Amino acid sequence: MRRIIYSIKAARRFRVYRPKPLSWLSARRWINQFEKKERCLAEKLLDNVVFMSESKSREILLEQNAELMRRLRNSGLTPEKLIYVSVHDAGSSSPVILNLLRDSALLENLDCKFFDLNNLLGMNDVMDELGEGALIYVDDFVGSGTQFCEARDFATESLDMAGFSEFLVAPCICEEAYELLDERGIQAFTGHKHLKSQRPLHTGSALFTDEEKESLRLVCRRISQDALGFMDMVVMVVPWLNSPDNVPIILRGSQDQTPYLGIFPRTTDLPAPKWDS
Repeated sequence: MRRIIYSIKAARRFRVYRPKPLSWLSARRWINQFEKKERCLAEKLLDNVVFMSESKSREILLEQNAELMRRLRNSGLTPEKLIYVSVHDAGSSSPVILNLLRDSALLENLDCKFFDLNNLLGMNDVMDELGEGALIYVDDFVGSGTQFCEARDFATESLDMAGFSEFLVAPCICEEAYELLDERGIQAFTGHKHLKSQRPLHTGSALFTDEEKESLRLVCRRISQDALGFMDMVVMVVPWLNSPDNVPIILRGSQDQTPYLGIFPRTTDLPAPKWDS
């Protein structure tokens, strides 16, 4: 009975996860697929997930963007000189998040500019016309910062950045990304800086004992060689649109969800739809 109650609570908390909305039955199946001694640890790990729902993400975006605009206004930059940029890599949620911020903050009414980072010709034309301003990158989650910085570095080689400062607005940014951002002079605005100490399976965290960590790491290795996520970051933040590739594989499950189910499978982890010839 206790496990059923726990599954119901988990389903209520994560029911809006878009790739695969959670029901109490699927939560129960996820827990029950592990050995008995591992189930309490799986629940304990799930309790440490920081879930970024759409409403929570919108709240953070509005708050952080308002603070950024206040600072830019005080430095003499008016809204029409602000260029909001989505970083549209494969599978990225950045365009969706930019649209969410744009519409929620009514930024179009302020004559702000909006571009995808792939539209370098259009950005160059507008930047030449403005002469000065700010590039504001918008994303839902920044993990290591590697992918974001690679896309930004490639783009800025073709842009005249003189007179333009750079900022990043995101509901969550991991602490590993800050060094890369600082090297490029990009100031980050976020509602949640995800520290290594907040990740139970990270070597720099004291949330779990060494024995508990190793037990769950062994579970992860049973599921996949990519056990601890990209760069072994074991991230515990899950946006409602898609889980990052840095989360431990125990939360994502096997490819095609066989034999292990995930509670937060990425869209690419789910089985392909049947195609009738």
